[in-house]
Amino acid sequence: MSIPANLKYTKDHEWVSIEGDVATVGITHFAQKELGDIVYVEVETLDQTLDKDEVFGTVEAVKTVSDLFLPLTGEIIAFNESLESAPETVNSDPYGAGWMIKIKISDASEIDSLLSDEAYKELIGA
Repeated sequence: MSIPANLKYTKDHEWVSIEGDVATVGITHFAQKELGDIVYVEVETLDQTLDKDEVFGTVEAVKTVSDLFLPLTGEIIAFNESLESAPETVNSDPYGAGWMIKIKISDASEIDSLLSDEAYKELIGA
């Protein structure tokens, strides 16, 4: 199972890539595999500032709908609009083209609460 070492992770199975004060967020390979075939990604929080752990959207698979939790406090500055017409990209490329949102980070100290790739592997038993 793919768990890139250059990313940070959450207990809720999101990955975070940080460049300066912007974080790119998606769901992990483990999460997309557990969900199954993803048919819809909804993010209605674009341009809103949310607190860490607030719901920023949902991902719908054939058999379930799951909330998406914000890994860091900040303003949602971008949504991957290609997911509107091709949500299955989250299944085929969760760490690349399947990214979901970009956040302008409000509190950089929260980055320390994210999991390393090793801690995430331990969490999922990989």
